[in-house]
Amino acid sequence: EQYRGQRVLVVGGGDSALEAAAGLAGVDGTEVMLSYRKGAFSRAKRANRERVERAAAEGRLRLLFHSVVKEIQPASVRLEQEGRTVEIENDAVIVCAGGILPTGFLKQIGVEVETKYGTP
Repeated sequence: EQYRGQRVLVVGGGDSALEAAAGLAGVDGTEVMLSYRKGAFSRAKRANRERVERAAAEGRLRLLFHSVVKEIQPASVRLEQEGRTVEIENDAVIVCAGGILPTGFLKQIGVEVETKYGTP
């Protein structure tokens, strides 16, 4: 519900990213994009891959393979995808990349980090 009606970019290719993207794709009025630096979700569980693929096929989720986040602005995100720069309108970014979030680095470059556990 937190992201209803928003444009949300999920970054990552593991189970956490796929679960977040698939879950958000089921929220009415939410536009979901999933950015992953590789060309396939080889590390994620089959069930999660299938949920994401189904959501993409139904038009509820946009897959951005071979993409790397380069810049996050208040209303947009700039990605590099297959050698070209792509800018997408965006309201929220969910990063599910790696085992440990680089919180110190993100704060240093001006990204506000809000950690939440469970449901509000």
